[in-house]
Amino acid sequence: MRSFSSPVYVRTDRLGLCYGVDHVQKAAEQLRKWSKRGPRWHKAMILCQSALEGDPIDPQIIRKAFQAAAKEADMLFPSD
Repeated sequence: MRSFSSPVYVRTDRLGLCYGVDHVQKAAEQLRKWSKRGPRWHKAMILCQSALEGDPIDPQIIRKAFQAAAKEADMLFPSD
């Protein structure tokens, strides 16, 4: 499993709830659920897919791209 150094918290379909994404597989699963798919979403999805296919991509690069995609899609859960 390609784990992140710390989870990225994103909004879920349920109002007000958040979900901690802590590895590449979960990031890809969440990305597929989002309806807003901008340039950052595409970059994150490509990185996730490449890593899941065996490319040696640093999980922290994927984490950063996923976090940017979540922010772009307004899915990033606000931190305290």
